[in-house]
Amino acid sequence: MGRKFTEIDEAFTCEHCGKKVEPLGYTCRNHCNSCLYSKHVDVNPGDREETCHGLLKPIRVELDSKKGYVIVSQCEKCGAIRRNKAANDDNIELIIQLTVAK
Repeated sequence: MGRKFTEIDEAFTCEHCGKKVEPLGYTCRNHCNSCLYSKHVDVNPGDREETCHGLLKPIRVELDSKKGYVIVSQCEKCGAIRRNKAANDDNIELIIQLTVAK
């Protein structure tokens, strides 16, 4: 069975930096556009079935020929790695820093 995608695009307050993050409007927002942190809440995108609920720290950014910038995050609680496509309004300076991170 393939991965399911549940579309959820809602406002939230970032648990890392405290910024009020608005919905994206053209796809689902899953991370803070300021600090790029996310929360480990999904098993499959949008399902909210993950029980960990740790913070996902951005550790690097990869360039995908089809998706563009992809933020790679690691859960600070359980160590899981997650990848999410960057949004148009994401902090470009931080994306550039993470692109060259080792």
